[in-house]
Formats: sequence, C-alpha cells, structure tokens
Amino acid sequence: MTSSAPPPPGKTPGDASAREPRRGSMPNTPGRRASSRSFERTLFTEPVLYVSREAKPTAVGQEYGVFDRHGLHIGGVAVTTPSFLRRVIQRLWKSDQHVDRRFEVRDANQSTVLKVEKPAKDPLARFMVTRADGTPIGEIIPTDAGRVRFTLRAEGKTIATVIASGGQRWEATVEDPAGTEVAQVRVPSPELSPISGNACLVEIPRQVPEPLASMLVATTLTIDLALTACPS
Repeated sequence: MTSSAPPPPGKTPGDASAREPRRGSMPNTPGRRASSRSFERTLFTEPVLYVSREAKPTAVGQEYGVFDRHGLHIGGVAVTTPSFLRRVIQRLWKSDQHVDRRFEVRDANQSTVLKVEKPAKDPLARFMVTRADGTPIGEIIPTDAGRVRFTLRAEGKTIATVIASGGQRWEATVEDPAGTEVAQVRVPSPELSPISGNACLVEIPRQVPEPLASMLVATTLTIDLALTACPS
C-alpha cells in the first residue's frame, strides 16, 4: 500500500463544479483548482478540507478525520503520543515540556504521508515536519510578533507565516514571504459543513511548489491539535 504524495507540478486535480463553502473568501488569489473525477482526491489536491475536532480513540492515541467538501473521508490526523503517558508526565512535572508530542497526517488508506513532532525541551518549541520515512521537510516555529503566531521555515529560509485572523484560537491565515495569502483556517458555517459536530475548515485555493505544499498541509491540518491546546 502506497501513501498519497503531492502531485507533480502542473497536475491540478479537484472538482470545479463542486459547491464551495465560501466563494471569494480569499480575494486576489488565483482560481481554485479544476479537475475531473477521474483523478484521485488527496490531501494535497483538494482546495477545501474539513478537519473534525471530535477525536476517535486508537490503539496508541486519538485520530481526527479529514474530509473533502462533499464529506468524503480522505485522511486523518493521528495523535501518536499515548495520552496516559502525557498525563503521567504532566502530573509529575506540571508540564508537558518533558514529553515529545507526535502527530501523523494520514491518507484515506491510513498510510502516513507526513509527520509532525515537537521534541521535548526544545528551546524554540519547534514542530519538526518530515515525510513518512523521516526525511526532513521543514519546521514550524512559534513566534510572538503581534498577530504572527508561527513561522514556517524550510531549506534554511522562511517560506510562510501564520497570522491570527479571527476570535477563535484556530482561525488563521497563512501568507508567503510576498504577503500573498496561500491558506486559511477558520470555523465553518454549520449549514454549509458536510460533516456534523465541531470542525475546522481549511482552504488552500491554489497549488504551490514543494516544500511549501507539504508545510501547508502539515500546518493547517494540525493547527488546532498540535499547535495550540494539547488534546486531553
């Protein structure tokens, strides 16, 4: 079983006829990706994703489902640090800084496509992003510069910033170094969401080159899980 990977440059699958949660929500950006249903829908090709905030227990932790705009399950985010271990360490040291926090982004076949890990006691509190085989991609660094919440770095340079854009802690926009908005995370309207319960809406309206493509998927799908409050 192979894992879904970012499509080659120029391949832009999606579904132009599908309903969009909010047309024109990101002005001055290129149009959404067009596609045919003959293409496989993946985390790297869908311009609209819904991330459930209601966890399902697994053998080693929890998993949060990821769905396309029609409510089709196309992936998940797994918390792979056992919750009992985190609770023990928090009780002993009154903090979770002494335990690694690990997350895996998985495709619809449960194959891991990206890993996000915050090493214990890292002075910069960074989240390291790698491919499934451990190949480094980049890092997500928390910042405290006004509304900028995180800096995405890869290949020794800043490739994007995550900026708080709403009243909820997981509402944010992602901008490239030129100031162009490349992704958005927000709370969806209940009447438009294809899934029930609490969810985050992720919009990545156009394809971008690697390593930014993988960094956007890793960041936007884990922003409420890995990058803010630690799940219980």
